[in-house]
Amino acid sequence: MNPLLDKLQPYPFEKLRRLFAAEQPAAGFSPISLGIGEPKHPTPAFIQQALTDNLKGLASYPSTIGTDALRMAIAGWLERRYGLPPIDPASQVLPVNGSREALFALAQTVIDNRREAVVVCPNPFYQIYEGAAYLSGAVPYFVNSDPARNFAPDFSTVTAATWEKVQLLYVCSPGNPTGALLTLDDWRELFALSDRYGFVIAADECYSEIYFKPEAPLGSLEAANLLGRSGYPRLITFSSLSKRSNVPGMRSGFVAGDAAILKKFLLYRTYHGGAMSPPVQAASVAAWNDEVHVRENRAKYIDKFSQVTPLMQQVLDVALPDAGFYLWAKVDGVGGMSDTEFAARLYAEYNVTVLPGSFLARDAHGSNPGSGRVRMALVAEVEECMEATRRIVAFARKHSAT
Repeated sequence: MNPLLDKLQPYPFEKLRRLFAAEQPAAGFSPISLGIGEPKHPTPAFIQQALTDNLKGLASYPSTIGTDALRMAIAGWLERRYGLPPIDPASQVLPVNGSREALFALAQTVIDNRREAVVVCPNPFYQIYEGAAYLSGAVPYFVNSDPARNFAPDFSTVTAATWEKVQLLYVCSPGNPTGALLTLDDWRELFALSDRYGFVIAADECYSEIYFKPEAPLGSLEAANLLGRSGYPRLITFSSLSKRSNVPGMRSGFVAGDAAILKKFLLYRTYHGGAMSPPVQAASVAAWNDEVHVRENRAKYIDKFSQVTPLMQQVLDVALPDAGFYLWAKVDGVGGMSDTEFAARLYAEYNVTVLPGSFLARDAHGSNPGSGRVRMALVAEVEECMEATRRIVAFARKHSAT
């Protein structure tokens, strides 16, 4: 067996299952899960129709590079969303089966494990980054989120000696689980480091269309364009329809950016078997070409967060995020509980599931930046999220008074 598999930790939801194994939820409360970031808003009917209208495509093998129509739809969306100059659909865009598998596969493409390789990851982080690093033969290096920077990672803490070994940097903006956004100054710093040390930047932007201010979050390609970086050198951005269009089961996304890297990535994916099903490609064209459903979806999140957040703030240290659909709540003030104890007792007493923040982070530089916090995914309809909130408020008040 591949010995690198032994480096992988159990996935956060496996840790959660073990945490809850000895717990029996109290009778009288229906289960509500805020644990998994799986969109629960209905899938738009026109996307479902586009999928079923193209089932005849199941009779053909799909090409890894995808159809011209899909790559043109993605390129057009990027140009409209980020104000970019024309994107070449033939060389600067590649459809993928959701951002998750592509985030993993890119590391297998760009890491040269003939020499010591480091992959920089934010901390806390999406667990795929760590697994991709280890299974490519590299070592992850975690940059802790900084509450003073609205939970954005502070890359200035990385030493020059470490940067010399870095071959790949994962960034997530809007961040999971914190919702933090990178600024243009942050991108200027990262691009300068990439120029100096030659590493590739993988920009995970799957939450980009869920935000709460009038202005949309800055994208990595947008930042590169504003800073005059023609051709997006050593930059690959990842996006997905899962959160934007409420189609997590379709497994549809894209990568875009540096054409030279994408050429190698296409070669890797051709052997890896990364082609997207033809009906999914057709439905994806319909989704990327429509913004009405995206605005409606975002409005539902804005309404939901505007109701839930003030109630949560009565008992927890929590703020409206910049973007995304998570609340990143500090809970160690509730009866002196750890994040794992908070999650286990909330589940046992009120049948509400939240994810301990320490499960999403690693001990690094003397601390675990997820410790003492929980992630709450407000993905269900507003009524269910409000019921979960009422239970959490009751739980926190009961234990804060003891």
